[in-house]
Amino acid sequence: MTKKCAIACDHGGYHLKEAIKSRFADIEWLDLGTDSDSSVDYPQYGQKLAAAIENGEAERGIVICGTGIGISIAANRNKAVRAALCTDVTMARLTRQHNDANVLALGARIVGEQVAFDIVETFLNTEFEGGRHARRVEQLG
Repeated sequence: MTKKCAIACDHGGYHLKEAIKSRFADIEWLDLGTDSDSSVDYPQYGQKLAAAIENGEAERGIVICGTGIGISIAANRNKAVRAALCTDVTMARLTRQHNDANVLALGARIVGEQVAFDIVETFLNTEFEGGRHARRVEQLG
């Protein structure tokens, strides 16, 4: 399992972020905010997490907003990030195995808490298969 993971969210993802940190207390979390459910702009938090990945502060990250879409777009603007929006365990497993995704995006208004926990567990515990997939990931830039 990944030992250090960055996590960031907007106001829509705040409660799920806190629940994930609680459920996975054995992970060393680099919490990049937000720190409440007061309205904030998701691009800032997606960009903060992307910078942490780029700077080597964390190996993997999790971004959360209401749908997971906006914050994943923000994080993916950084070339060091391969953020994947996952709504089930199969997506989480395959994005790690085939795409070497280093950031998981979740929609707090889309997936329930237990499903989110299952997705996070799978994302953090699945390794990249390499092989034929490595060539494709390299083409992403």
